[in-house]
Amino acid sequence: WALKEMAVNPANPTRGMDPIQGAVLLHDGDDGRLLAVVNAPALTAIRTAAVTAVATRALARPDARSVAIIGAGVQGRAHIDAMRAILPDAEIRVWSRTFARAEALATATRCRAVATIADAARNADIVCTVTASSEPVTQRAWFAPGCHINAVGSSTALTREIDGTTYAQASLFVDRRESTVGESGDYLFALKEGAIAGPEHIRAELGDVLIGAHPGRTSAGELTLYKSLGLAIQDLVAAEVAVANARAGGIGVECDW
Repeated sequence: WALKEMAVNPANPTRGMDPIQGAVLLHDGDDGRLLAVVNAPALTAIRTAAVTAVATRALARPDARSVAIIGAGVQGRAHIDAMRAILPDAEIRVWSRTFARAEALATATRCRAVATIADAARNADIVCTVTASSEPVTQRAWFAPGCHINAVGSSTALTREIDGTTYAQASLFVDRRESTVGESGDYLFALKEGAIAGPEHIRAELGDVLIGAHPGRTSAGELTLYKSLGLAIQDLVAAEVAVANARAGGIGVECDW
């Protein structure tokens, strides 16, 4: 089992640091021994983007080839890597509030920087929103028929990235229903505005799609949206994989507790 402790400092990006700082403590599942201390910022970035990649592969159109990354921070970089992993030849466009930052990330990752969110999202097959915005960064008119959206950046009840019209018209998939209706600002603001009626707007959890209990996308023109909040089990599994890989590769520091 595992314990994740985090300190979140929104000002850290101005220092060139991840807003999330902390550690994941990995324990033996039988006797409780502490097995490893894992860097939480790195693990969170990798596992969040990895789940987005899984959701994209499950919900995006099979012929999807163009990607918009809205946000050029830690998760922006991680999501570019994740999209390259599943779509090696994808055309990826990157937007940031600071164009120079988008350019720097685009140059480092073989992507294209764009000046506006509309330029990034319009006609994209896949859109990943990975911002720290508290207000919607999207407009429904920007999304082409058949687009798949990964809404990742908003993770509290008081922040949102997706506008109500998009939320209402999209087929909504989530990582966990209870978390979404209790903690997701994207969902709660759309509900408050009357854009959606309630929990029945959620089509399914991603796990239901992966095991075949729900078909996921049902047509090429369907607008699909995956709302990512993160699950504790993801941190546990990611920590186990990271520790196993570190030991196999002879990296990391072995300690006598």
